[in-house]
Amino acid sequence: MNFDMAGELAEMDDIRTLSLVGNDDVASAPKGNEGTRRGVAGIFFMYKCAGALADEMASLDEVFEVAEKVGGRVRTMGFATAPCILPEVGKSNFQLDGETMSVGMGIHGEPGIRDCALMTAKEIAAEAMSAILADMPFLPGEEAAVLINGLGSTPLDELYILYNEVSKLLSENDIKVFHSWVGEYATSMEMAGVSVSILKTDDEIKRLLSKPANTPFYTQVQL
Repeated sequence: MNFDMAGELAEMDDIRTLSLVGNDDVASAPKGNEGTRRGVAGIFFMYKCAGALADEMASLDEVFEVAEKVGGRVRTMGFATAPCILPEVGKSNFQLDGETMSVGMGIHGEPGIRDCALMTAKEIAAEAMSAILADMPFLPGEEAAVLINGLGSTPLDELYILYNEVSKLLSENDIKVFHSWVGEYATSMEMAGVSVSILKTDDEIKRLLSKPANTPFYTQVQL
């Protein structure tokens, strides 16, 4: 609603806008209903590629098209071991008892699709990659960009442990890693947890991901 209002206000000043919604969360709706899925950490790749193309002075339509393309080629699955506290209400909107974790939660504190016993990094990687690769199959030898995203209070070393398990599964499926990003890119305040995003790359996407960026949100040197 806020984005639509911003677009309407901009167009009142003769500034043309286009709106695109991310839908990379494989847990939020089954395959075939991608249009109803939530946008989660995979939108990082949409921002990066759209921004890189805009920096080349591409047209609004061209920037929109590449963001749409990237959005259609990225899938994400998230896991939380503790909820966040919503500032507006002063409490979390779901509870975990320390022995369970939530699977498939959103990045704004929304509860997941199910709770389960705490899993190891190897088990988390297996569940995430099984769901992602079933939803977006790769051909042998294709390349992927990988995002291991912390949700706010997950130690960096634990994120790298998970990346190690994800990279093993990619190798077993003959999927090459173009580049990996490990850290906090789409947090949910102080939520403890992680999400795994896999982007199927092509030459254009790799070129745009490789470009340097310097913003308050994210800084990158040339890859």
